[in-house]
Amino acid sequence: MHLLLLPLAAVDPWILSFSLVTVVATIGMGFWSARSSKTASDFFVAGRSVSVGWNASAISGEYLSAASFMGIAGMVMSSGYDALWYPVCYACGYLFLLLFIAGPLRRFGAYTIPDFAEGRYDSPLFRKIAVCFVLFIGFFYTMPQMKGAGTTLAYIFPGLPYWVGVVLVGAVITLNVSLGGMKGITLVQAFQYWIKLFAISAPVFVLMAVFGFYNGQLGANVVTGETTAPMAMAARAPLVEKAPKDTAWIAPFGPLTTKAVAAAAAALPADQRAAFLADHQRPYSLLYTYSLIIALVCGTAGLPHILVRFYTNPDGGAAKRTTMWVMILIGVFYVFPPIFGVIGRNLMPELYSGVGAKGTDKVVLELPTLLAAKFGVLGSILSGITCAGAFAAFMSTFSGLLVSMTGALAHDVYGRMLRPASTPAERLRAFKISAVLIGGVAVLLGCFVEPLEINFMVGQAFAIAAASYFPLLFMSVWWRGMTMKGAATGMLTGGLCALGAAALTNFSTLATDKGPMGKVFVGFAPLNTFWAAHPLLRILCDQPAIWAVPLSLFLMIVISKATAAQVPADIRMKMLVLHAPEELGLKQEYIQEHTAGAGH
Repeated sequence: MHLLLLPLAAVDPWILSFSLVTVVATIGMGFWSARSSKTASDFFVAGRSVSVGWNASAISGEYLSAASFMGIAGMVMSSGYDALWYPVCYACGYLFLLLFIAGPLRRFGAYTIPDFAEGRYDSPLFRKIAVCFVLFIGFFYTMPQMKGAGTTLAYIFPGLPYWVGVVLVGAVITLNVSLGGMKGITLVQAFQYWIKLFAISAPVFVLMAVFGFYNGQLGANVVTGETTAPMAMAARAPLVEKAPKDTAWIAPFGPLTTKAVAAAAAALPADQRAAFLADHQRPYSLLYTYSLIIALVCGTAGLPHILVRFYTNPDGGAAKRTTMWVMILIGVFYVFPPIFGVIGRNLMPELYSGVGAKGTDKVVLELPTLLAAKFGVLGSILSGITCAGAFAAFMSTFSGLLVSMTGALAHDVYGRMLRPASTPAERLRAFKISAVLIGGVAVLLGCFVEPLEINFMVGQAFAIAAASYFPLLFMSVWWRGMTMKGAATGMLTGGLCALGAAALTNFSTLATDKGPMGKVFVGFAPLNTFWAAHPLLRILCDQPAIWAVPLSLFLMIVISKATAAQVPADIRMKMLVLHAPEELGLKQEYIQEHTAGAGH
């Protein structure tokens, strides 16, 4: 009803049309592919029959989230080229997966990471511990996807409240996942990767042809090859004025050179100079960068919605080939978002004064509108294509997250803990009910995070994954001396510490919001004074991977050495299954009861 009350004259018909086509195509393919999703194996791991090409496209579609499509460009615009650590490390994380985890994980033949944890250590208790982090990481990662959804819908429908977009997109994806599970979304995600690649690349070429090619745009941003030009930095002054001075996300990667900061400050009015200098002389920023690198590279190897994808390959060799192609596909995609950020710094400085859904995170959506003034319909068409790509971005990633979390709830909690004797049909029903429950919680959480930056939230989700699942998988696959107590202690301590630290800084940031979130989290406002007096602690909580990952690994090694007598008796055979060539016929399917289908 609210949509009907919006001023329809303010809605661009081309943007609306392309966005609707993407949503309708997504739902249509979900219904179509759901017809072939009949067994538990189809819902959880797509029948373990997905080809390398399809799976690589689907993983790429799932991985290239709102953070990749919108967040990277927004961060390059707000923070400069130091933000390129995000796409570089997003792609680099797959090298870790390729070399150390993808093949062994598939050869072990589990459905989920908790399956692997129980099977590797013969411990049903460890499954209960491991399943918690599927939900922790998943919910943390859904929040930036919901921010992307709310931002895009608010852009398409001027005046539409942010939360309405979150609810609408969340409902569509929850419907798709509950219909077809993993098999139902594989085709959708593969299709969405190619939509995103076209939607991010086509406008870039047109924008450069009209407003100047990349070197010319970069030249307007750079002073003697050192940093951002004074004019572009001066344009950020409204952002500096609006944001609290202790917020690390304004410029977490600096500090800029003394010469560049002085030049930029000189271009500002006298009353803004002090705030600008305080913002750009932030201490410990190199520490933040190192921590971010650890989080993004190691976190990729610990994301449950990515790892479960390798179980859909027929064998470990196919899992490795899939990983290689994923690196190529996402590498091609990541060429384009930074170009949006560079052009946005020159052509749309007004975005610096926006906050939440109206800030730099929407530069990818806004830039093509500049073409409408010159070319009319062509500009609107390109804007529509870009919005369609944004829809594909957060819809595909949210789909994968929802499947992994739903699988954990339906398979691990319901099927393996609460009702081990349940039939495949009952587990399928539990999957669909769980999808609705988790989708509802994700939507609720998404409504709270409008003031936070997309990529910043994703970086924290990666830090939690890096401190929990990455040490578990890496050490379990490559060290036979790991015990259940060592693995559980390290994963719990590192993961929960990272989760608590990240949540604390987010709550204090939300407390500074001028809107309703500021009132909800007002109790955390005093923390901002504490962060201002202790910048090192703020950095370590903002991005905790640099201490949480070593802590997790250290505890795993020390506790495992202390409990060496509890190493599983059949560890030699398990290590052989993980690493031996598959031609020897040792590959197994750890979970057997679903392989015969629903009638088993």
